[in-house]
Amino acid sequence: MTELDRMDRKILDILQRDGRISMTDLAQQIGLSTSPCSERVKRMERAGVITGYHARVSPQALGKSLLVFVEITLSSKSAEVFDKVREELLHVPDVQECHLVSGSFDYLVKARLGGMDEYRSLLGDVLKKLPVTAQSHSYVVMEEVKESLAVRTDR
Repeated sequence: MTELDRMDRKILDILQRDGRISMTDLAQQIGLSTSPCSERVKRMERAGVITGYHARVSPQALGKSLLVFVEITLSSKSAEVFDKVREELLHVPDVQECHLVSGSFDYLVKARLGGMDEYRSLLGDVLKKLPVTAQSHSYVVMEEVKESLAVRTDR
């Protein structure tokens, strides 16, 4: 895809805040007619710039009020080990995010759970399934100060 221009970035900014906005309203907000605005959105969807539209659901409404971050440090590291760990963590339903990171540990995992009993089960299940022994350090969130999925669109 060619580089995003100012109009594309405005579209992305608005869609990140309101993915359900009508094309008519979106076009009006950015100063285009509906058809060219819609074409820009479709072009960015085809190019993979826009990867989807999602409903944001309250974790508390689903009984998942415990937010935990877990650092995982593997006892040995290789491409094969990383591939196996990736496969295991991809299939853990309560894991919302998992990142292979540089630094003093290997993976940072974000999980939403119903309580400490679910946390204990998750941690035990994950550590048992890993292809090598691992250490973990956990951080239970006491207050969610800011959470956003939006990516800055200005340069």
